[in-house]
Amino acid sequence: MPFIGNQPALSYTSFAKQDFTTSATTSYTLDHPVTNENEIALFINFVRQEPTTAYTASGTSLTLTSATSASDDMYCVFLGKAVQTVNPPNGSVGTAQLADSSVSLAKLSATGTKDSTTFLRGDNTFATAGGDNTPAFSAYFTSSQIIPTSTWTKINFGNELFDTDNCFDSTTNMRFTPTVAGKYLLHGHLNYDGSNGGAFILCAIYKNGSQIFSNSYGSNNPCTLSNSSNSAQFSIIVDANGSTDYFEVYGQHNHGSDRSVFVGNFYGSKIIT
Repeated sequence: MPFIGNQPALSYTSFAKQDFTTSATTSYTLDHPVTNENEIALFINFVRQEPTTAYTASGTSLTLTSATSASDDMYCVFLGKAVQTVNPPNGSVGTAQLADSSVSLAKLSATGTKDSTTFLRGDNTFATAGGDNTPAFSAYFTSSQIIPTSTWTKINFGNELFDTDNCFDSTTNMRFTPTVAGKYLLHGHLNYDGSNGGAFILCAIYKNGSQIFSNSYGSNNPCTLSNSSNSAQFSIIVDANGSTDYFEVYGQHNHGSDRSVFVGNFYGSKIIT
């Protein structure tokens, strides 16, 4: 037949249970009032007791025929008190009861920033997928720099295209000091004055004041000078501790007189891992 009024919410029913702290007594207090002992099922040491014979109950008073001891386990189930709620009992909801896409980010207890650029990790934290290639920088110079014969000389890069974390010093030390620990891809490129020919030119990367490559022509990408210009370069993946490690570019040639480096680039970025 038709129903008049608001549609009632679905309810879930469970019987109330009370655990007792036992002692050498026959008198206990119930959490809920009852009319008589038949409205509760009493268990002592997991054995159900017979109403009237083993116990009586009225209101919130429970009286046993024989006293319990402190070591007894006693509880009762209120047969006349079925607790109804619109919330399902604990542990009763499975994945089949959840609607697709019904759990929002606001209901998650994970730490970190929850947005379109992060993902939820197995340790219940939000993290950026693989990083974003920062810190990163790009530096160059357009004015020439004189390099003495057979001498490793640090290259001065006084111009920056960009520097995401202020990690490249283009005014004093001309060095890259990563602010985040990790692996970095670094590249350096130098163009030398190649007039008169007959010599080798090199471009090397130094870490913390020491050359990373072996100090030999073959390991440092030697190029024979032409009558106009020639270039030397390197690309390398390095580890940085994110605090004290720094990197610099050096040049060298073995021509009989000082040579000019007139174009140079130095750039790098953190590798996505």
